[in-house]
Amino acid sequence: MRRLLVCQHVAHEILGILDPLLRRAGFRIRYVNFGRQPDARPDMERYDGLILLGGPMNCDQVERHPHLATEVELAQSAIRQAKPVLGICLGAQILARALGARVQRNPVKEIGWYPLQPTPAAATDPLFRLLPPKQSIFQWHGDTFDIPEHAVHLASSPDCAHQAFRYGENVYGLQFHLEVDEAMIDRWLHAPVNMRELESMGDGATRVARIKAATPTLIEQSLSLGGRLFGEYLRLFHARARRLTLPSR
Repeated sequence: MRRLLVCQHVAHEILGILDPLLRRAGFRIRYVNFGRQPDARPDMERYDGLILLGGPMNCDQVERHPHLATEVELAQSAIRQAKPVLGICLGAQILARALGARVQRNPVKEIGWYPLQPTPAAATDPLFRLLPPKQSIFQWHGDTFDIPEHAVHLASSPDCAHQAFRYGENVYGLQFHLEVDEAMIDRWLHAPVNMRELESMGDGATRVARIKAATPTLIEQSLSLGGRLFGEYLRLFHARARRLTLPSR
């Protein structure tokens, strides 16, 4: 049975639709909840792959959240061992940082449903060839990443140029949230840390109303795309990938 390490930061950011896909595929999942175990030091040697989930912190808050440095090291270890890695939102930013790329504030916060556009390189990517020319995808982020050296830029949105990348054959960073279902989105809207963020933006109530109105219309397409894209991602666990040298800093 393949063993998968999942790095979690807050209770409401979970694997979502990825969880049943992984369990049906026979994966044994080990969560490390750094919100509860900030000093945990898991050993990547014991696992066949790594998933880094989202969270409300940012990559520069290492003094407040020292586990962020631990996760950078985990990602680097997995990449050196040619193991599949998936980073989602904060996880993608951690992954970009592990590959020597810059993480900084995005010009605007994307919270809600936004159109996602594949880049020309996506047409030949095993996962992103499935992405339609424009599809609204759920987002919740204020930061963004540069595309790491030697990585392939796969998607963008009007307000965030760098939405996804692939490094090597089996390392993916996604700024957006294809793992969510309708219940997860509702849970996020009522999570205290997220409610405080929405209140600080000045248009929180209006934004929440827009999200609630749009979600029933857009969620089915998102679930369909997420199921197909993540299904292709799981195939990478059965492919032989070459070991990589991390970019020089």
